[in-house]
Amino acid sequence: MQSRLGAIALVAFLASPAVASAQSFGGCLSGLRSAALAKGVSASTFDRATRGLEPDMKVIELMDNQPEFKTPIWDYLATLTDEEKVAEGQAMLRRHAATLAAAEARFGVDRHTIVAVWGVESDYGKSGGKMPLVQALATGACFASRRQGFFRDELVSTLRIIERGDLEADDLKGSWAGAFGHTQFIPSTYMRLAVDGDGDGRRDLVNSIPDALHSTANFMNKAGWQTGQTWGYEVRVPDGYAGPSGRTGKHPVAYWAGRGITKAGGGALAGSGNAGLLMPAGRDGPAFLVFKNYDCAYSYNGADSYALAISILSDRLKGRGGIQTAWPTDDPPLSRAERRDLQRKLAARGYDVGEPDGRVGQKTRDAIKEIERSLGMKQTGRPGAKVLEALR
Repeated sequence: MQSRLGAIALVAFLASPAVASAQSFGGCLSGLRSAALAKGVSASTFDRATRGLEPDMKVIELMDNQPEFKTPIWDYLATLTDEEKVAEGQAMLRRHAATLAAAEARFGVDRHTIVAVWGVESDYGKSGGKMPLVQALATGACFASRRQGFFRDELVSTLRIIERGDLEADDLKGSWAGAFGHTQFIPSTYMRLAVDGDGDGRRDLVNSIPDALHSTANFMNKAGWQTGQTWGYEVRVPDGYAGPSGRTGKHPVAYWAGRGITKAGGGALAGSGNAGLLMPAGRDGPAFLVFKNYDCAYSYNGADSYALAISILSDRLKGRGGIQTAWPTDDPPLSRAERRDLQRKLAARGYDVGEPDGRVGQKTRDAIKEIERSLGMKQTGRPGAKVLEALR
C-alpha cells in the first residue's frame, strides 16, 4: 500500500505546475526515488546514481526535433543507405560472420537485417549517443510537458540495470530518450529483450557486439519476424490510382495486382501473407508493398522513414539495388560524402561548420543559409544538391 501511495503521489507531483521550475528538480528526484524503490531499486543504487545530478534541458529541446519525423524522407534515407553505409555494413557482415550466423540460427532473423539495424541505429557502433541516461531520463521525468510517464519508467529501468550489475552507470550513455548501446535499446526494452550473445553471463549492449546483435535478433523475433520472408519491395502504382494505402491497410497480394500495381523492376507481384501499400512521399514518389517483416522494423522506432531505412539498407547489404523511383523534389538529397564536400566548400569560404564529417548540425545549416543569401537563393539551410552545385 505504501508503494502504491508513493506512486500516486509522484504522478500528482509531476502533474503540478511546480515541475516547470528548475528549483523543483530536487523535490522531483525525491518522488522518483520512491517510485524506484517500489520497483526494487535499492536506496544506495538510487542515491549513488543521482548524487549531484543536475537537469539537462537539452533533452526537452531534442524531444521536439526528432529527425525521423521532421526531416524529409529523401534526406533521412540518403545518408543511411548510401554507398559508405553499405560498404561498412558489408565489412561488418564479414568481420562478425560467426556471431551473425549464431544469431540467425538462434532467432531466425537474417543477418542483413540485424546489421542494417546496427548501421542505422549507431553507424555500426560509432555514434551511440553521449548523454548520461540517468541525467537525461530524470530531466524528462521532471520537466517534459508530455511523456513524463515514459521518462519515469525508463529511468527506473535504467536504475534496475545498474542494480543487476550488467552495466555501470558510466557505461549507460545514449540518446535523450534513453536509447543506448550498439543497437540503441531503451532501458525497458533491454529489461525485456536483451540477451547474452557471447556466453559471459551478462547482457552488455555497450561493450559486447555479440550481445547487441543477438539482442536485436531477439527483438525482431519477438515482434513476429517471419523467417525467409521479404519485408517488401518497390512497386509501380498506375496513373489515377485512388485506392487504399498505408502500412496497416493490408490485403492479399492478389488484391493489389488486381488494382494494376506491379513490381518496380517489372514482373508479377510476389510474397505470402497480406501486404500494405506504402507511399511515404505521396502519389508522385516511390511506393512499396510492405509485409509483416516491415512491421517488425517499424516497431523498433515507430516511423516509416526509419523502417524503410532498415529495409532498404538490408536489401543493399544483400547486393540488391536501392530505390528506383525519384523522390518528388527538385533538390535531390546528398550522401555523406557529398555533405562532407559541401562542408569543406563552406569552410573554404570562411564559414565555421566545425569538422567536415557529413553530419549537418546548426553551424552547417547557418552557413548554408548565409551562402544561399549571398547567392540569391531561397534561404532554407538544407544540405541539398542545389547549394552544392552552386558552390562547385
